[in-house]
Amino acid sequence: MHISDFAYVVETNKNFDEAVVAVLKAVDQKGWALFQVYDVKERLAAKGFQQKPLKIIEICSGKYANAFLNKNRMVSLCMPCKINVFEENGIIKIAGMKPSMISQFFPEITPAEAAAAEKELKEIVDAAK
Repeated sequence: MHISDFAYVVETNKNFDEAVVAVLKAVDQKGWALFQVYDVKERLAAKGFQQKPLKIIEICSGKYANAFLNKNRMVSLCMPCKINVFEENGIIKIAGMKPSMISQFFPEITPAEAAAAEKELKEIVDAAK
């Protein structure tokens, strides 16, 4: 398995903070809900560890979440969707886990249903790029 099998990753010319703001705006414009933003660098610094910038942005589409949960409540283990903004080798990247993976674990969710959610997540990532 390769990272591209479960993650959609793009590079951006924006700085870290601009990329985070761009993701938040894209989530809002797409009509998805923002649940939480975790500042991993800050949380680890509080424990005495050093990390490069990394924010985990939890988002959700009510439409897809409701449909998937109605088919199998265990899908909640894959929720909410996450988009991460991080620095790697001096390059700012935006990455989202591909919802298409859900249909591989939960056969009740058709590949077409998971692909529809993934399409929107990719649109959010691309808009933030």
